[in-house]
Amino acid sequence: MTEDAATHLPGSRRSRAALAARCRGVTEARWFAVAVFALIIANALILGIETYTGVVHRWHGQLKLVEHCFLAAFTVEILLRAGAHADRPRDFFRDPWNLFDLAVVFSAFLPVVRENGTILRLLRLARVLRTARFLPQLRVFLVAVGRSLPGTLSFLIVGALLLYVYAMVGWVAFAESDPEHFGSLGRAVLTLFLLMTLDGLGDSVRAGLEISRWSIVYYASYVLLASFVLVNVLIGVVISSLDEARDLEREQEEARGAAGVLPAVPVPVPVPLQRAGIEAERELRERIVTARQALDDLEASLQRVFTPPPHGAEGIPSDRDPRTREPHPG
Repeated sequence: MTEDAATHLPGSRRSRAALAARCRGVTEARWFAVAVFALIIANALILGIETYTGVVHRWHGQLKLVEHCFLAAFTVEILLRAGAHADRPRDFFRDPWNLFDLAVVFSAFLPVVRENGTILRLLRLARVLRTARFLPQLRVFLVAVGRSLPGTLSFLIVGALLLYVYAMVGWVAFAESDPEHFGSLGRAVLTLFLLMTLDGLGDSVRAGLEISRWSIVYYASYVLLASFVLVNVLIGVVISSLDEARDLEREQEEARGAAGVLPAVPVPVPVPLQRAGIEAERELRERIVTARQALDDLEASLQRVFTPPPHGAEGIPSDRDPRTREPHPG
Protein backbone atom coordinates (compact mmCIF):
# COMPACT_ATOMS: atom_id res chain seq x y z
CA MET A 1 0.00 0.00 0.00
CA THR A 2 1.36 3.40 -0.98
CA GLU A 3 1.49 6.41 1.30
CA ASP A 4 -1.17 8.22 -0.79
CA ALA A 5 -3.60 5.34 -0.32
CA ALA A 6 -2.72 5.14 3.36
CA THR A 7 -3.90 8.71 3.91
CA HIS A 8 -7.49 7.63 3.26
CA LEU A 9 -7.42 5.10 6.13
CA PRO A 10 -8.65 6.02 9.61
CA GLY A 11 -6.55 6.53 12.72
CA SER A 12 -4.24 3.72 13.88
CA ARG A 13 -4.67 1.77 10.67
CA ARG A 14 -3.29 4.71 8.72
CA SER A 15 -0.28 4.96 11.02
CA ARG A 16 0.37 1.21 10.71
CA ALA A 17 0.14 1.43 6.95
CA ALA A 18 2.62 4.33 6.91
CA LEU A 19 5.01 2.41 9.18
CA ALA A 20 4.74 -0.67 6.99
CA ALA A 21 5.42 1.39 3.86
CA ARG A 22 8.56 2.94 5.37
CA CYS A 23 9.90 -0.39 6.70
CA ARG A 24 9.08 -2.12 3.43
CA GLY A 25 11.03 0.51 1.56
CA VAL A 26 14.08 -0.40 3.66
CA THR A 27 13.72 -4.20 3.69
CA GLU A 28 13.05 -4.45 -0.06
CA ALA A 29 16.08 -2.34 -0.93
CA ARG A 30 19.02 -4.16 -2.45
CA TRP A 31 21.55 -2.62 -0.05
CA PHE A 32 19.60 -4.03 2.90
CA ALA A 33 19.80 -7.61 1.59
CA VAL A 34 23.51 -7.20 0.82
CA ALA A 35 24.21 -5.78 4.29
CA VAL A 36 22.36 -8.60 6.08
CA PHE A 37 24.09 -11.21 3.94
CA ALA A 38 27.49 -9.65 4.76
CA LEU A 39 26.60 -9.70 8.48
CA ILE A 40 25.77 -13.41 8.31
CA ILE A 41 29.05 -14.21 6.55
CA ALA A 42 31.00 -12.11 9.06
CA ASN A 43 29.23 -13.90 11.92
CA ALA A 44 30.27 -17.25 10.42
CA LEU A 45 33.90 -16.07 10.21
CA ILE A 46 33.86 -14.96 13.86
CA LEU A 47 32.52 -18.38 14.86
CA GLY A 48 35.44 -19.98 13.04
CA ILE A 49 37.94 -17.66 14.71
CA GLU A 50 36.57 -18.56 18.14
CA THR A 51 37.66 -22.18 17.64
CA TYR A 52 41.29 -21.08 18.20
CA THR A 53 41.94 -21.03 21.94
CA GLY A 54 44.82 -18.57 21.79
CA VAL A 55 42.80 -15.99 19.91
CA VAL A 56 39.87 -16.36 22.34
CA HIS A 57 42.09 -15.79 25.40
CA ARG A 58 43.80 -12.80 23.84
CA TRP A 59 40.75 -11.09 22.29
CA HIS A 60 38.00 -12.31 24.63
CA GLY A 61 36.55 -8.86 25.36
CA GLN A 62 36.64 -7.73 21.74
CA LEU A 63 34.97 -10.93 20.53
CA LYS A 64 32.22 -10.50 23.12
CA LEU A 65 31.63 -6.94 21.93
CA VAL A 66 31.48 -8.06 18.30
CA GLU A 67 28.95 -10.76 19.23
CA HIS A 68 26.75 -8.20 20.96
CA CYS A 69 26.95 -5.98 17.87
CA PHE A 70 25.91 -8.88 15.65
CA LEU A 71 22.98 -9.67 17.95
CA ALA A 72 21.86 -6.04 17.96
CA ALA A 73 22.09 -5.82 14.16
CA PHE A 74 20.09 -9.01 13.64
CA THR A 75 17.50 -7.81 16.17
CA VAL A 76 17.07 -4.54 14.26
CA GLU A 77 16.71 -6.53 11.04
CA ILE A 78 13.94 -8.71 12.47
CA LEU A 79 12.14 -5.64 13.85
CA LEU A 80 12.30 -3.98 10.44
CA ARG A 81 10.92 -7.10 8.76
CA ALA A 82 8.13 -7.25 11.32
CA GLY A 83 7.45 -3.54 10.84
CA ALA A 84 7.10 -4.14 7.08
CA HIS A 85 4.08 -6.30 7.96
CA ALA A 86 2.58 -3.85 10.46
CA ASP A 87 -0.54 -3.47 8.32
CA ARG A 88 -0.90 -7.27 7.97
CA PRO A 89 0.82 -9.01 10.95
CA ARG A 90 -0.52 -12.47 10.04
CA ASP A 91 1.47 -12.49 6.81
CA PHE A 92 4.68 -12.15 8.80
CA PHE A 93 4.02 -15.35 10.75
CA ARG A 94 2.90 -17.25 7.66
CA ASP A 95 6.40 -17.09 6.21
CA PRO A 96 8.47 -19.99 7.66
CA TRP A 97 11.71 -18.08 7.11
CA ASN A 98 10.45 -15.26 9.33
CA LEU A 99 9.62 -17.76 12.06
CA PHE A 100 13.05 -19.34 11.75
CA ASP A 101 14.83 -15.99 11.92
CA LEU A 102 12.69 -14.94 14.88
CA ALA A 103 13.47 -18.14 16.81
CA VAL A 104 17.21 -18.00 16.09
CA VAL A 105 17.67 -14.34 17.00
CA PHE A 106 15.40 -13.89 19.99
CA SER A 107 16.29 -17.22 21.63
CA ALA A 108 19.68 -15.68 22.40
CA PHE A 109 17.92 -13.37 24.88
CA LEU A 110 16.53 -16.26 26.93
CA PRO A 111 18.34 -16.67 30.29
CA VAL A 112 18.61 -20.47 29.97
CA VAL A 113 20.17 -20.21 26.54
CA ARG A 114 22.57 -17.41 27.48
CA GLU A 115 23.90 -19.43 30.43
CA ASN A 116 24.46 -22.56 28.34
CA GLY A 117 27.48 -22.01 26.11
CA THR A 118 26.90 -25.08 23.93
CA ILE A 119 23.30 -24.19 23.04
CA LEU A 120 24.29 -20.57 22.46
CA ARG A 121 27.03 -21.62 20.02
CA LEU A 122 24.59 -23.88 18.17
CA LEU A 123 22.09 -21.04 17.85
CA ARG A 124 24.80 -18.71 16.62
CA LEU A 125 25.75 -21.37 14.10
CA ALA A 126 22.11 -21.59 13.00
CA ARG A 127 22.36 -17.96 11.88
CA VAL A 128 24.55 -19.16 9.02
CA LEU A 129 21.55 -21.07 7.64
CA ARG A 130 19.81 -17.74 7.21
CA THR A 131 21.85 -17.26 4.05
CA ALA A 132 19.21 -19.46 2.39
CA ARG A 133 16.89 -16.45 2.44
CA PHE A 134 19.24 -14.62 0.07
CA LEU A 135 20.39 -17.61 -2.05
CA PRO A 136 17.49 -19.05 -4.08
CA GLN A 137 19.32 -22.27 -4.98
CA LEU A 138 20.14 -23.00 -1.35
CA ARG A 139 16.55 -22.22 -0.40
CA VAL A 140 15.31 -24.69 -3.03
CA PHE A 141 17.73 -27.32 -1.73
CA LEU A 142 16.54 -26.93 1.87
CA VAL A 143 12.92 -27.14 0.77
CA ALA A 144 13.76 -30.26 -1.23
CA VAL A 145 15.37 -31.85 1.82
CA GLY A 146 12.26 -31.16 3.87
CA ARG A 147 9.94 -32.56 1.19
CA SER A 148 12.09 -35.69 0.82
CA LEU A 149 11.77 -36.61 4.51
CA PRO A 150 8.69 -38.87 4.04
CA GLY A 151 10.39 -40.79 1.23
CA THR A 152 13.63 -40.93 3.22
CA LEU A 153 11.74 -42.36 6.20
CA SER A 154 10.34 -45.13 4.00
CA PHE A 155 13.86 -45.78 2.70
CA LEU A 156 15.17 -46.07 6.27
CA ILE A 157 12.44 -48.54 7.22
CA VAL A 158 13.12 -50.76 4.21
CA GLY A 159 16.89 -50.48 4.74
CA ALA A 160 16.59 -51.37 8.42
CA LEU A 161 14.46 -54.41 7.58
CA LEU A 162 16.95 -55.56 4.94
CA LEU A 163 19.86 -54.99 7.32
CA TYR A 164 18.18 -56.97 10.10
CA VAL A 165 17.37 -59.96 7.86
CA TYR A 166 20.88 -60.18 6.42
CA ALA A 167 22.41 -59.70 9.87
CA MET A 168 20.42 -62.65 11.21
CA VAL A 169 21.42 -64.78 8.23
CA GLY A 170 25.06 -63.78 8.68
CA TRP A 171 24.93 -64.59 12.39
CA VAL A 172 23.51 -68.04 11.65
CA ALA A 173 26.03 -68.78 8.88
CA PHE A 174 29.26 -67.15 10.14
CA ALA A 175 28.95 -66.73 13.91
CA GLU A 176 31.19 -69.72 14.76
CA SER A 177 33.69 -69.20 11.95
CA ASP A 178 33.96 -65.39 12.11
CA PRO A 179 32.88 -64.24 15.60
CA GLU A 180 34.74 -60.92 15.21
CA HIS A 181 32.28 -59.73 12.54
CA PHE A 182 29.21 -61.94 13.04
CA GLY A 183 29.51 -63.07 16.67
CA SER A 184 26.32 -61.22 17.67
CA LEU A 185 23.47 -59.38 16.03
CA GLY A 186 25.04 -56.00 16.82
CA ARG A 187 28.39 -56.94 15.27
CA ALA A 188 26.66 -58.35 12.21
CA VAL A 189 24.63 -55.15 11.75
CA LEU A 190 27.78 -53.01 12.10
CA THR A 191 29.66 -55.18 9.59
CA LEU A 192 26.85 -55.03 7.04
CA PHE A 193 26.38 -51.29 7.56
CA LEU A 194 30.03 -50.74 6.66
CA LEU A 195 29.66 -53.06 3.68
CA MET A 196 26.78 -50.87 2.47
CA THR A 197 29.42 -48.23 1.70
CA LEU A 198 31.58 -50.95 0.04
CA ASP A 199 34.21 -50.38 2.73
CA GLY A 200 36.25 -53.59 3.25
CA LEU A 201 34.15 -55.60 0.82
CA GLY A 202 37.15 -57.43 -0.62
CA ASP A 203 38.42 -58.58 2.78
CA SER A 204 34.95 -59.76 3.81
CA VAL A 205 34.46 -61.72 0.60
CA ARG A 206 37.85 -63.43 0.93
CA ALA A 207 37.13 -64.32 4.56
CA GLY A 208 33.75 -65.69 3.54
CA LEU A 209 35.21 -67.82 0.74
CA GLU A 210 37.51 -69.48 3.25
CA ILE A 211 34.39 -70.56 5.17
CA SER A 212 32.14 -71.54 2.25
CA ARG A 213 31.86 -70.90 -1.45
CA TRP A 214 28.19 -70.07 -0.99
CA SER A 215 29.15 -66.95 0.94
CA ILE A 216 29.67 -65.17 -2.39
CA VAL A 217 25.90 -65.43 -2.98
CA TYR A 218 25.27 -63.85 0.43
CA TYR A 219 27.63 -60.91 -0.10
CA ALA A 220 26.72 -60.37 -3.77
CA SER A 221 22.97 -60.26 -3.11
CA TYR A 222 23.42 -57.94 -0.13
CA VAL A 223 25.65 -55.50 -2.00
CA LEU A 224 23.29 -55.54 -4.99
CA LEU A 225 20.23 -54.73 -2.87
CA ALA A 226 21.76 -52.41 -0.27
CA SER A 227 24.42 -50.49 -2.21
CA PHE A 228 22.80 -50.25 -5.62
CA VAL A 229 19.02 -50.63 -5.45
CA LEU A 230 18.30 -48.82 -2.17
CA VAL A 231 20.83 -46.04 -2.71
CA ASN A 232 19.48 -45.36 -6.20
CA VAL A 233 15.95 -45.30 -4.79
CA LEU A 234 17.07 -42.69 -2.24
CA ILE A 235 18.69 -40.62 -4.99
CA GLY A 236 15.46 -40.80 -6.99
CA VAL A 237 13.45 -39.59 -3.97
CA VAL A 238 15.79 -36.63 -3.46
CA ILE A 239 15.78 -35.65 -7.14
CA SER A 240 11.98 -35.85 -7.28
CA SER A 241 11.73 -33.65 -4.18
CA LEU A 242 14.20 -31.21 -5.73
CA ASP A 243 12.03 -30.87 -8.84
CA GLU A 244 8.96 -30.30 -6.67
CA ALA A 245 10.81 -27.65 -4.66
CA ARG A 246 11.86 -25.84 -7.85
CA ASP A 247 8.28 -25.86 -9.13
CA LEU A 248 7.07 -24.55 -5.77
CA GLU A 249 9.67 -21.77 -5.78
CA ARG A 250 8.68 -20.82 -9.33
CA GLU A 251 4.99 -20.69 -8.39
CA GLN A 252 5.76 -18.51 -5.36
CA GLU A 253 7.79 -16.10 -7.49
CA GLU A 254 4.95 -15.88 -10.01
CA ALA A 255 2.46 -15.28 -7.20
CA ARG A 256 4.63 -12.54 -5.70
CA GLY A 257 5.04 -10.97 -9.11
CA ALA A 258 1.28 -11.08 -9.75
CA ALA A 259 0.64 -9.52 -6.34
CA GLY A 260 3.01 -6.68 -7.13
CA VAL A 261 5.60 -7.62 -4.53
CA LEU A 262 8.24 -7.94 -7.20
CA PRO A 263 7.39 -5.20 -9.70
CA ALA A 264 8.71 -5.60 -13.17
CA VAL A 265 11.69 -3.42 -13.97
CA PRO A 266 11.34 -1.71 -17.36
CA VAL A 267 14.24 -2.42 -19.68
CA PRO A 268 15.28 0.64 -21.73
CA VAL A 269 15.10 0.05 -25.49
CA PRO A 270 17.61 1.89 -27.70
CA VAL A 271 16.19 4.54 -30.04
CA PRO A 272 17.27 2.72 -33.28
CA LEU A 273 15.41 -0.39 -32.13
CA GLN A 274 12.34 1.71 -31.31
CA ARG A 275 12.38 3.23 -34.82
CA ALA A 276 12.85 -0.19 -36.39
CA GLY A 277 9.91 -1.50 -34.40
CA ILE A 278 7.68 1.40 -35.48
CA GLU A 279 8.60 0.91 -39.16
CA ALA A 280 7.99 -2.84 -38.91
CA GLU A 281 4.60 -2.20 -37.32
CA ARG A 282 3.65 0.29 -40.05
CA GLU A 283 4.72 -2.13 -42.80
CA LEU A 284 2.72 -4.91 -41.15
CA ARG A 285 -0.39 -2.75 -41.04
CA GLU A 286 0.00 -1.86 -44.74
CA ARG A 287 0.28 -5.53 -45.63
CA ILE A 288 -2.84 -6.30 -43.61
CA VAL A 289 -4.79 -3.57 -45.45
CA THR A 290 -3.57 -4.87 -48.82
CA ALA A 291 -4.51 -8.44 -47.91
CA ARG A 292 -7.98 -7.32 -46.82
CA GLN A 293 -8.49 -5.43 -50.12
CA ALA A 294 -7.40 -8.49 -52.09
CA LEU A 295 -9.85 -10.65 -50.14
CA ASP A 296 -12.67 -8.18 -50.82
CA ASP A 297 -11.88 -8.19 -54.56
CA LEU A 298 -11.77 -11.98 -54.63
CA GLU A 299 -15.11 -12.19 -52.82
CA ALA A 300 -16.71 -9.79 -55.33
CA SER A 301 -15.32 -11.80 -58.28
CA LEU A 302 -16.68 -15.04 -56.86
CA GLN A 303 -20.09 -13.49 -56.37
CA ARG A 304 -20.20 -12.36 -60.02
CA VAL A 305 -19.19 -15.81 -61.26
CA PHE A 306 -21.56 -17.89 -59.15
CA THR A 307 -24.59 -15.53 -59.12
CA PRO A 308 -26.98 -16.50 -62.05
CA PRO A 309 -27.95 -13.54 -64.32
CA PRO A 310 -31.63 -12.63 -64.71
CA HIS A 311 -33.82 -14.27 -67.41
CA GLY A 312 -33.06 -12.89 -70.89
CA ALA A 313 -29.71 -11.44 -69.97
CA GLU A 314 -26.82 -11.48 -72.37
CA GLY A 315 -25.44 -14.91 -73.12
CA ILE A 316 -28.63 -16.66 -72.09
CA PRO A 317 -31.02 -17.79 -74.95
CA SER A 318 -34.51 -16.26 -74.86
CA ASP A 319 -37.76 -16.92 -76.72
CA ARG A 320 -38.04 -13.20 -77.75
CA ASP A 321 -35.97 -11.20 -80.19
CA PRO A 322 -33.99 -8.65 -78.20
CA ARG A 323 -34.32 -6.08 -80.98
CA THR A 324 -38.11 -6.24 -81.57
CA ARG A 325 -39.10 -7.79 -78.25
CA GLU A 326 -41.27 -10.16 -80.38
CA PRO A 327 -41.29 -13.94 -80.12
CA HIS A 328 -39.00 -15.81 -82.53
CA PRO A 329 -40.80 -17.35 -85.44
CA GLY A 330 -41.37 -21.07 -85.44
